[in-house]
Amino acid sequence: MGASGSGKSTIGALLASRRGLPFVDADSLHSPESIAKMAAGEPLVDEDRWPWLERVADQLALARTAGGVVVACSALKSAYRDAIRRDGDDVLFAHLAPAPDVLADRLAARTDHFMPASLLDSQLAALEELAPREWGIRIDAAVPPDQIVALIEQALG
Repeated sequence: MGASGSGKSTIGALLASRRGLPFVDADSLHSPESIAKMAAGEPLVDEDRWPWLERVADQLALARTAGGVVVACSALKSAYRDAIRRDGDDVLFAHLAPAPDVLADRLAARTDHFMPASLLDSQLAALEELAPREWGIRIDAAVPPDQIVALIEQALG
């Protein structure tokens, strides 16, 4: 989890590969309308997100019977994370949290994504830290990907 540019897709794909699990990038589960809205520089509101979060939760529900999945999803708010883990508390949230200037630099360099750098501030404003009741870890995502994956694997046990 984390703001756009935090490395969710990179880390998620690497973790999934190492653990022999499927990888789902939740960006691929957004509706065409939501993608168009973000591409136009308009932040999503909760009404846009709830159907998307249902689709993310559906992916996790399917994976429970198949041995697991790694999902890259912003999951910015505690309520969103509650929706994602609607079927159980077996979801580890790895909050990838580089400094805002690192995020801005990454977004400025990115050319192949619908999410413009102009939406970073709205994501950071919406971001809620993991609550004590949530199974998760916070990681400075400015460190190398291999180190991040090792920390996540350690948290998974």
